[in-house]
Amino acid sequence: MIRTLVFSAAKNGFKSVICIFCCSVSVGNIRHSFISLFLCLFRFLKGKFFLNAQDTVSTVFTMNRNKREKEYYSIDVGDSTFTVLKRYQNLRPIGSGAQGIVCSAYDHVLERNVAIKKLSRPFQNQTHAKRAYRELVLMKCVNHKNVRLVFLCLCLSVCVYLVMELMDANLCQVIQMELDHERLSYLLYQMLCGIKHLHAAGIIHRDLKPSNIVVKSDCTLKILDFGLARTAATGLLMTPYVVTRYYRAPEVILGMGYQANVDVWSVGCIMAEMVRGSVLFPGTDHIDQWNKVIEQLGTPSQEFMLKLNQSVRTYVENRPRYAGYSFEKLFPDVLFPADSDHNKLKASQARDLLSKMLVIDASKRISVDEALQHPYINVWFDPSEVEAPPPAITDKQLDEREHTVEEWKELIYKEVLDWEERTKNGVIRGQPASLAQVQQ
Repeated sequence: MIRTLVFSAAKNGFKSVICIFCCSVSVGNIRHSFISLFLCLFRFLKGKFFLNAQDTVSTVFTMNRNKREKEYYSIDVGDSTFTVLKRYQNLRPIGSGAQGIVCSAYDHVLERNVAIKKLSRPFQNQTHAKRAYRELVLMKCVNHKNVRLVFLCLCLSVCVYLVMELMDANLCQVIQMELDHERLSYLLYQMLCGIKHLHAAGIIHRDLKPSNIVVKSDCTLKILDFGLARTAATGLLMTPYVVTRYYRAPEVILGMGYQANVDVWSVGCIMAEMVRGSVLFPGTDHIDQWNKVIEQLGTPSQEFMLKLNQSVRTYVENRPRYAGYSFEKLFPDVLFPADSDHNKLKASQARDLLSKMLVIDASKRISVDEALQHPYINVWFDPSEVEAPPPAITDKQLDEREHTVEEWKELIYKEVLDWEERTKNGVIRGQPASLAQVQQ
C-alpha cells in the first residue's frame, strides 16, 4: 500500500507521504511502517518508484520522457530516421534487411565504433512484437565469442535499437572472395561453435544465412539476428516459414517439423555457396525450392516418403524422379585450391563434409558435434570454444507466451530497463571480464 501511494506522491509532494505514514502507524506495526516510509522516501528522492502490479513498466518511460528526450537526438540514416543517445555520433548506413536497418556509429562512452540495428516495425503487430522480445531476451543471455555481443538496447516510443560490436563485413561479401582451405574451414569451425553454444541452451537459430553472419578482417566470425530463433523444447507446432528460402531444410519445406540439425542444413548451404560462389538451391518459391533440392541431390528414398503426411507425400511422389549428381560433380576440384597433394586431400574432406550436411533425411544428417569432429574442421578444435558454458535462458516460457502488442511492449520496456541497469556508465555487468572490458 505504501509503495503504491508513494508513486502518486511524485505529483502531490511529501505531505501525501506523511499522511500515508500516519495512516499506516494507526493500523499496523510502527517499526515496519517507519522502515517502509524511509525506503519509499529514499527511492522518491532518487527519482525511482516501485510500482504495484496495476502500474505498467511503460509508465516509467512516460514519467522520464522529458529527461530521456534530452539525452537523445534524431538523425536521418539512409531512408530511415534513427533516434539514439547523444553518445552515438557519426552514424552511417551499412546494411538493411527484413528484420531491420543497421548503421555504424562512434560511441563516446565506450570510445569505440559500434553497430546500431533499428528493428523493423517492432510493434506493428503481435508477431513483430514477439520477435523483437525474443531477440532481446536471447541476445542478452547468449555469451560466446562467435555470437555477436550486444552492448546496449534502446527503446523510444515505437522504435527498438540494439547497439552491437561493429564487424568489417558479412559473409555475403566474403563469398565473393577466393578462400583457401585454411580460411574456409576456420570460418565453418567458428560458425559451428556459435551454433553449438545456442543448441546447448535449446536454441535453434532457424534463420542462418550469409547476411546473418559477420566477420572481421582477422577472420573472426560471429552469428547475429535472433528474431526467428526459438527454444527446441517448446511443445508448439514449429512453423515452416522460418529460414530464408535458399537455406531452408527439406523437413521445413515439407512441413515435417524439425530439430536442431535444421541449422546444420543451413550451414551446408552456406558452405556450398562459399565454395561455388553462388547459391546452391535458388528456388523461386517453396515448391520450386524443393524441386531445386531433388534435382541436385536426387529424389529421396521410400523410407523418407513414408514420414510425410499423405497430401505432401502424394505431391512429392508425383514429381519426376531425379537421380541427382555426385558431390564430385557438384563440387569438382576446380572449385577448390588443388595445387598440391595437401590441398587435394582438403578438397576431398570438404566434399565429404558437404555430403554429410546436405542430407535430405534429417535423421541421417550429421549433427553439430559430429561436424566439429570432422577432419576438415577438427584441426581448429579448442575445448574452451566448443564446450563453452551454455547460456541460461531467463524466460522459460519464451515461445509459449502470447500477448497483445501493448503487453509485448511492456515486456520489452522491462528488458530495456534491465539492460540499461546492466550497462550503466558503459560497464557491461553480468558478463565475463573479457567482455566487460570492451570499453577499454
